[in-house]
Amino acid sequence: MDSVSIATGLIAAQASFKADALAAKFLQQNAASDRAVADLVQAASTQSDKLANLAAGIGGNLDVTV
Repeated sequence: MDSVSIATGLIAAQASFKADALAAKFLQQNAASDRAVADLVQAASTQSDKLANLAAGIGGNLDVTV
């Protein structure tokens, strides 16, 4: 085996290692995002129970422009 083949193999292995590390990082971020969405849905469901007792039309004329 010549030195060029060895060097090419090592460079390819290093690039593969970096790609695997990047993929693992993306998976961790996706898991954190999924947890955040689940927490948001849980918080919204607990808040909606409190808002269910409001009279009809409350908040209908709320101006949210900036």
